[in-house]
Amino acid sequence: MSADVEPATGPEKTEPEKIQPETQPETTEQTTTGPATTGQATTEPASEDPPPAGAPQPKGEASWTSYGLPGKPLARGPFLFGLVGGLGVLTAIALAQMIVASLSTIILVVVAMFLAVGLNPAVEALQRRGLARRGAISIVFAGVIVAFVLFGLAIVPPVSKQLTEFIDAVPGYITELSNHPTLRQLDADYQILPQIRTFVTGTLGPSLATGIMGAGLVVLNSVFTTVTLLVLMLYFLGSLHTIKDYLLKLVPASRRPRTRVISEQILTGIGGYVAGNVLISIIAGVLTWIFLSIAGVQYALALALVVALTDLIPLVGATIGAVLVTGVALLDSVPAGIACAIFFVLYQQVENYFIYPRVMKRSVDVTPAVTVIAALFGGALLGIVGALLAIPVAAAISLIIRELVLPRQDRA
Repeated sequence: MSADVEPATGPEKTEPEKIQPETQPETTEQTTTGPATTGQATTEPASEDPPPAGAPQPKGEASWTSYGLPGKPLARGPFLFGLVGGLGVLTAIALAQMIVASLSTIILVVVAMFLAVGLNPAVEALQRRGLARRGAISIVFAGVIVAFVLFGLAIVPPVSKQLTEFIDAVPGYITELSNHPTLRQLDADYQILPQIRTFVTGTLGPSLATGIMGAGLVVLNSVFTTVTLLVLMLYFLGSLHTIKDYLLKLVPASRRPRTRVISEQILTGIGGYVAGNVLISIIAGVLTWIFLSIAGVQYALALALVVALTDLIPLVGATIGAVLVTGVALLDSVPAGIACAIFFVLYQQVENYFIYPRVMKRSVDVTPAVTVIAALFGGALLGIVGALLAIPVAAAISLIIRELVLPRQDRA
């Protein structure tokens, strides 16, 4: 027998059976009414789901079944939108009323800032000569105070003197009128003098008293406004560099260098305009004083100061001063009045075509047409103050258009 033949009688080996894992039962989907399991997201917020059947109803709350699901939030409704819009309109109206009510204060602050910018070149000129800024400001401010005092001393005494002379002369005028034959005949026929006395004692006297009180209040208000203007101007003049640096911080850092250069050019133009306008007014006042002194017109210095003050007003200022001085000269003497009229006509031609262009050519770069239009709009909006501020504002707008708008349009 061969060795590779297995015996038939041995037990047969069988492989062990592999045990199959029991199949897990499929999970059934939960009903929408059942409670949510841990970690399972729900499609609806729990607050908007109705309570399960049989759950106790919270006390004091309305049932969902009787009122339905909650609606949209009130913030998205038209009522709240209209309410917020109405409050915005009321706020805008209140702000507008506040601006209108404080317009005089705003104008005062703007004029003080304008004068401070105009006087800053004089302060810097003194600084270049070795003075500290505080000392330079003190000298310039003292010069302004002296100018105001001289103007008051030149104007107030002649006006008060003439008013006193007129009051003292009124009884003499009445006596001369009463002795006039024609007036005496009219008085005998129509009783004119008793009616005049009744009018003076019953109507004119109280009106004059009220007018005098009103004039006194106007004078006090003018003094207070002048003092406030000087204080604000001194403050702005002392902190001008601080104000400029603070305003530049509001500009993005990438644009500050260019903004600084443009703002310096604008401030230089405003300062040059103020200085040039003051210089032209001084020239007009000095020449007027020389002429009136030669012509023998009374109160020559006061009238010359009036001309210098009105000459600050663009376009019409020189004409107003000329008309006032010519009228006063005519009351004094007809030949003197005619001579004043001729002098002012000649001087205005010299000022308009010779002095003004040479003084202003380096301060404001504005065409004559734009100057006239700006002065007209400024005068229509804010009166004399608007006419004074209109020309440098027009120069600033022209500079911004030339430096910012036109280059951008060329690159487009």
